[in-house]
Amino acid sequence: MRPEWDEYFIEIAKVVSSRSTCLRRKYGAVIVKDRVIISTGYNGSPRGMDNCIDLGQCTRDELNVPSGERYELCEAVHAEQNAIINAPPDRMKDATIYIAGFEEDGGFAAGKPCKLCDRMIRNARIAEVVYLEKDGSLRKMRIP
Repeated sequence: MRPEWDEYFIEIAKVVSSRSTCLRRKYGAVIVKDRVIISTGYNGSPRGMDNCIDLGQCTRDELNVPSGERYELCEAVHAEQNAIINAPPDRMKDATIYIAGFEEDGGFAAGKPCKLCDRMIRNARIAEVVYLEKDGSLRKMRIP
């Protein structure tokens, strides 16, 4: 069966997440406009820095920091941020960003953008966010 567009692009975001260098969670993001992929991104250390996966250590894990807290301790750039950084600014206006995430155990992670990513998405003039929920369902958010 041929997938609908949202399912197609979220599947690509899942594949992009496999490049993540984070030990805690793997996220992938795909920015799409007019059914054409503009950019992709996954979470991981900035260019030129050691990856947590290569070092075998996560500062937030070592300090038992709960999910969603103390992001300043993390070296990683979020998948949404990397996709936005790598996209041509003029092509992002009215685009859609697809986000898929996975926990360490392989289960789905919450894909809703954090507050910082939400602000970056808005600033990039992206019009819609489509992400996977922890139960594997798709959620859509229009950006006003």
